[in-house]
Parts: sequence; structure tokens; C-alpha cells
Amino acid sequence: MTKIIHIVDDDASFREAIARLLRTAGYIVSEHQTADDLLGRLPDGADPVCLLVDVRMPNLSGPELQERLSGLGLALPIIFLTGYGDIPTTVRAMKHGAEDFLTKPVNEDELFDAIERAMARQRRAISRRDRLGTLQQLVEKLTPREREVFEGVAHGRQNKQIAFDLGTTVRTIKAHRQRVMEKLNAKSVIELVSIARSLAILRDDALPEDDSLH
Repeated sequence: MTKIIHIVDDDASFREAIARLLRTAGYIVSEHQTADDLLGRLPDGADPVCLLVDVRMPNLSGPELQERLSGLGLALPIIFLTGYGDIPTTVRAMKHGAEDFLTKPVNEDELFDAIERAMARQRRAISRRDRLGTLQQLVEKLTPREREVFEGVAHGRQNKQIAFDLGTTVRTIKAHRQRVMEKLNAKSVIELVSIARSLAILRDDALPEDDSLH
């Protein structure tokens, strides 16, 4: 999988030195002199990325860039690099989800370790996003009645209870339930519960009563 690093630093010599180091290690590197430059060429999120961001820059500072990205709904891993680290700035950055906070001159081993942690977290996030997208597409293929049965089963309601609620027969509910299982590629009610919880259809504390076809 492609590994992309975006360096945002107004110090050209430092930026270029870090870029050479990372390219030698096999990363794809994009350099940005200012935060505005990065905002004009935002990553599309298709591949794991990591941002190496200086704290003090003209116009938008590193933490301000972090907040701007958060406001855009972009949860991109950020490693702050600075020669002027202070506790309030560090705390602010970490509270907003910064991956790490390294002081210049940067130790190479610490830098690579931080980048790999950020990349691993980003890969997990992308995998989860893709899985949720696939599940959402499957759920959207359910008919309105199948969706009602799906939610009833996921909330632990027995077939006879769902049939009563929907004004139909148990036999009909069993047929709908079977189609729901097939369309969602679920082998058990527990899997249906997991799908419903992943898509925020079901509360975390809701559990099915059993896994049988009553």
C-alpha cells in the first residue's frame, strides 16, 4: 500500500532534508511551505497518509491547521515538529488528536516510529471506513419491510413479536428474516447485531434474546 507523507514547514532547508530522508526510506513525499498550500492540495484519503507539521508558521500555525482540518471532517494523523515546543501547545495538539510531538532536530528512529504508528492507525481507519461503506450498501438493498425485520431481529425481538408489531404472520417474518440474512451475508443473529451496531442502528447495550428462528 502506498505511504504518503505531507511535510508542512516554512523552513525550506529543514523541509528538504526531511523529504530526502523519507524518500530514501521509500515514502512518497509532498512538500508544502505553508498550511494554506496544504489546504489547497488536500489528500483524497484513498491511501494512508501522515502529516509532518511545523508548529510556528506564517498565517496558519500548525495547531490552527489541525483545527481547520478537523473542521473539514478530515481525521488525518499529524506529527508536530518544532524547535519551540511548550507544554500548553503540546497539550492542545494532543487533545485534538495529534499522533506525536517531536522536537527539532528530530531523532530519525523516533520520527520513523511515529510515522509507522500513524500509518498503521490510518490503515485501520481506512479499513473500517471501507467496511462500513460496504455494509451500508448491503443494508440499502433491503426492502422497507426487510429493513423493519432486520431492526426487529437485531433488537432481539422474536419472530412472533415482530409479526405482531407488523401485522403479519410468523411464516412471513421467517421468510423476510432469511432474505435479510442472505442479503447481508450474515450467518447468525450475532452477526446481524454487529452490523446494526456498526451502522449505529443499534445501541451498544442492546443484545438479542437468542439466535434461533422462533
